[in-house]
Amino acid sequence: MNTHLRKILTLFLALLMVLSLTACGGSSQTPAEPERDDAEAVVPEQPAADSAAGDGQDASGSGTAVDPKAPVIDGLNYESTLELKYAKCFQVYRYEGGYAVIRVDDGSNYILIPEGGSVPDGLPSDVTVIRKPLTSIYNAATASMSLFAAMDGLDSITMCSLEEDGWYTEAVAEAMRAGKMTFAGKYSAPDFEQLLDKKCCLSIQSTMIWHKPEIKEKIEELGIPVFIDRASYEINPLGRMEWIKLYGEMIDRQTEAADYFDSQVGRVEELYSLENTGKTVAFFYINSNNAVVVRKSNDYLAKMIDIAGGKYVFEELGTEDESATATVQMSMEEFYGSAAEADYLIYNASISDPIGSLNDLLSKSQMFANFKAVQEGNVWCTEKSLYQATDAIGSIIMDIHTMLTDASADRLDFIYRLS
Repeated sequence: MNTHLRKILTLFLALLMVLSLTACGGSSQTPAEPERDDAEAVVPEQPAADSAAGDGQDASGSGTAVDPKAPVIDGLNYESTLELKYAKCFQVYRYEGGYAVIRVDDGSNYILIPEGGSVPDGLPSDVTVIRKPLTSIYNAATASMSLFAAMDGLDSITMCSLEEDGWYTEAVAEAMRAGKMTFAGKYSAPDFEQLLDKKCCLSIQSTMIWHKPEIKEKIEELGIPVFIDRASYEINPLGRMEWIKLYGEMIDRQTEAADYFDSQVGRVEELYSLENTGKTVAFFYINSNNAVVVRKSNDYLAKMIDIAGGKYVFEELGTEDESATATVQMSMEEFYGSAAEADYLIYNASISDPIGSLNDLLSKSQMFANFKAVQEGNVWCTEKSLYQATDAIGSIIMDIHTMLTDASADRLDFIYRLS
């Protein structure tokens, strides 16, 4: 091959790589809009992470059949694509030598570099480089922490954004008591000196960081890559939990992550073959302004109720609202009009303070005395740990199923009956 032809071919391959890695439609630096954190995030219809990625190029360079969505990386040979069952907001493409590319549905691209590996030549500037091994992570995406605990990967995290008394995941609280993990400031005000002193190698953030873009920029200026967790955008709640596979890829615990995910999914997949009970459920809490706060009909909690065999009482609530929130506030009168005949009420104590009895509920409004679920003794309350228990979504769904089908049930792992 003459020199002129070789130069043309090199330029052509470089152009293909740039188009492939930027095909998700955005830079990792510029989001379409900021969202709320995982506790309140909306779960809008989102395309699969790989549906807008790549252009069908052969990434192996050998002409053999590969995933047509795998990005072309100069000098790397495609190996495999991570198998996903429910998650639609990310994809991982693996390459020989321990390299991997993570694509997220907001257009962000990340490349995992194995220990001792070099960054591929010609990598686009908007691709975030994450070097392994990850031994000192600052995790400010609270809901993802239980996923690390589930695959015994907390040793990779040395800093977090909650004080010890804010954790309901016992393994995390224990790590803080033992000094293995320390509070390094909230996502909006991290302790930059601590990040440097502990040689932070990665900052994991929720989408709340887009409300403080200057913080993200400052972290990156310190040479620390930032990964933004978008699990809250998964339509299927089991898709949220499947992000454990992405984090398993980061800390080389792929087998543990897959095994744990399969064990949780195995608990609920049999429910898909069962006929829905038709029993209606309202999920809510009362805020400090005495307004009733409920989840939108397309929220992941509404989907969990459906998988468990129930019907979320609000069928089309907020589905046309494109604002970045998963909740709707309404007056007690409005709530009564929709939920008075609901078969079950579940009070969301993961956001509000827990209530211990029906009298506690009635103290918030005497109108509850006229609700069917109150009169029949079918009012339940969540544990405070619900929001942080991303690793236990399968167990939470089974709790709701037991509530719907076992009249003798009283106190389960994540919900309990009020009397």
